[in-house]
Amino acid sequence: MTLSSAAIDDLINGRHADPFSVLGLFGERSPFTVRVFAPGAERLSLVETKPIPLTRIDDRGLFEGQVKLKSKHPLRFHAHGGGADWSFVDPYSFGPVLGPVDDLLMGEGRHFRLFDKLGAHVLHHQGFDGVHFAVWAPNATRVSVVGDFNGWDGRRHVMRRRLDVGVWEIFIPDIAAGQTYKFELKGPDGTILPLKADPFALQAEYRPATASVVAAPTAHVWGDAAHRDHWAKVDARRQPMSIYEVHAGSWRRGPDGGFLSWDALADQLIPYAVEMGFTHLEFLPISEHPLDASWGYQTTGLFAPSARFGPPEGFARFVDGAHRAGLGVIADWVPAHFPTDAHGLAQFDGTYLYEHEDPRLGHHPDWKTAIYNFGRREVASFLINNALFWCDRYHVDGLRVDAVASMLYRDYSRAPGQWIANADGGRENWEAVEFLRQMNIALYAAHPGAFTIAEESTAWPGVSRPAHEGGLGFGFKWNMGFMHDTLAYMARDPIHRPYHHNEITFGLTYAFSENFVLPLSHDEVVHGKGALIAKMSGEGLAKFANLRAYYGLMWGYPGKKLLFMGQEFAQGREWSEARSLDWDHLATPAHKGVQNLVRDLNALYRARPALHAQDCEHDGFRWAIVDDAQNAVFAWIRHAPEAPPVAVICNMTPVTRTGYRVPLPVAGRWREILNTDAEVYGGSGVGNLGWVTVENGFAELTLPPLTTLMLEPAA
Repeated sequence: MTLSSAAIDDLINGRHADPFSVLGLFGERSPFTVRVFAPGAERLSLVETKPIPLTRIDDRGLFEGQVKLKSKHPLRFHAHGGGADWSFVDPYSFGPVLGPVDDLLMGEGRHFRLFDKLGAHVLHHQGFDGVHFAVWAPNATRVSVVGDFNGWDGRRHVMRRRLDVGVWEIFIPDIAAGQTYKFELKGPDGTILPLKADPFALQAEYRPATASVVAAPTAHVWGDAAHRDHWAKVDARRQPMSIYEVHAGSWRRGPDGGFLSWDALADQLIPYAVEMGFTHLEFLPISEHPLDASWGYQTTGLFAPSARFGPPEGFARFVDGAHRAGLGVIADWVPAHFPTDAHGLAQFDGTYLYEHEDPRLGHHPDWKTAIYNFGRREVASFLINNALFWCDRYHVDGLRVDAVASMLYRDYSRAPGQWIANADGGRENWEAVEFLRQMNIALYAAHPGAFTIAEESTAWPGVSRPAHEGGLGFGFKWNMGFMHDTLAYMARDPIHRPYHHNEITFGLTYAFSENFVLPLSHDEVVHGKGALIAKMSGEGLAKFANLRAYYGLMWGYPGKKLLFMGQEFAQGREWSEARSLDWDHLATPAHKGVQNLVRDLNALYRARPALHAQDCEHDGFRWAIVDDAQNAVFAWIRHAPEAPPVAVICNMTPVTRTGYRVPLPVAGRWREILNTDAEVYGGSGVGNLGWVTVENGFAELTLPPLTTLMLEPAA
């Protein structure tokens, strides 16, 4: 075989689209023709039983020769140039790693193990250890992997294109985990694009560096089988779920002000959450992202735990440790949009590949980000694989899916004329709907016990209804109406609360239309909104009394619970991702009292089936007093099968009410199991001395000011 001068120039200058057709080993039988590109080499020999010198056919490092071999196999060479000697195994003498089944499944969008196939993976191939690289870039005219191992030279490792699916791959022998790399792509017009990080990278460099890192194969030995088996056997809707929402970068900082590693977080956060009685930790996105101030919601590395907190295996150890301690782990997941950083997904192969080209579909006006093209099967498959990945590789218990409303509506946050209607002339994004359904179907099928939670702020029907029944298939939905209405109520002066009684009662008209989580999340304590304690009516200790009463109401209200970090001890300052929580607050009795209350609320909620087993069902709730707006009093009964009922009574005025009659369903003595005005919580200590008696269907109670009480029948 002899190459033309034009082909040689294309090869050496990195313009050749298919170097596998001209480099490597050729011929049907021995002697074979071998051709190798070795920049900088002056002499090159094939290393077999004895060295076989090749002829340099171009001074820029192209060698060729005929060799007698018993069979085709990967070839090792010895090179000399510039006074140095080195050896290498030729990547172009290897066959592909991916196979026709991969092509078929990828082409159909049904490959649910793409994270094992695309990206960078250390493996043993055709007798050699090395790294297999693969990337989807169907419109590129040439793709190379570049990194420390080849001097970031895009001519050195041009990849093999799998024509049917637009995936490029190469196996590079004799390199190992820890190498940094990116992809160098030429677009359809031949322009070399900015170097791209690997969309499937399992590890990334620490910001501000943006390269991908070849991750070592996971060596962690999991010990969480009991935890996972439990959740696989139960109905999550009927289990206690009290979620502690955490930003890993600012819960606590190290002595130097830096980020804690996952191991340090495990040592501190897991015991704290267990001691506080939470059932789950929910992390703001921990996948790789370039900007701290995005809190992880603008991610460039969906498959890579952020390097801010150490190597990926540290996150595996954290999740395992949480599970062994009885805590679930939920990860915030962002399939709605992605940032347009040059090294990311934006115009990945020189075309609008992951996103829509038309900005009326592909540009998010609020966040200045790109919107995924959910109707493209490869894009939907990429995202579904990512959802499966976190449950598979890191055993996360659930995904809280961010910004679902922005996905469902084509006109979300857009003025007339700035959006494109669907084929029926409507505003619904049916492609996103189908993607969400397929994602939920795939995740629930592959990982029994895992669940999804939608952050969805509209009245879209059936968000938490199964997909086969016409719903979106989520396990739960955030109850944004509860958060909005109840916080508005608590901000009002108590003298005005009688005129806004429905801000508490209205939510019960739809409380069982979805499987709800009640969120007091990070979104409520940023951007000038202030901390929760600052939202409460009154001054000084009155704010603390209001907050305690509010927490009592929330923990007694139907729905799973979510509280953002710091609010469990009434942090006074608005949250900032740039600093640790104000843990010194706990030296103050009022703040310590709120922490004591949240701990006890979690314990009650977990121990009393009436407070959790029918969180998502009508039968679990009955009003006792719904219409006492004048006194701003609310009372209801929580029920569960074969369990004692629990009464919840809220007095939302600063007035002590004595002899207040509350209808209760069981005659005899009822024990006061919670009083948010107790001295241990920082209150005045007014109450019922631990007991009340029900006669003729009523109990006469003392209602402390700005207080929630909980009662249960005495055994």
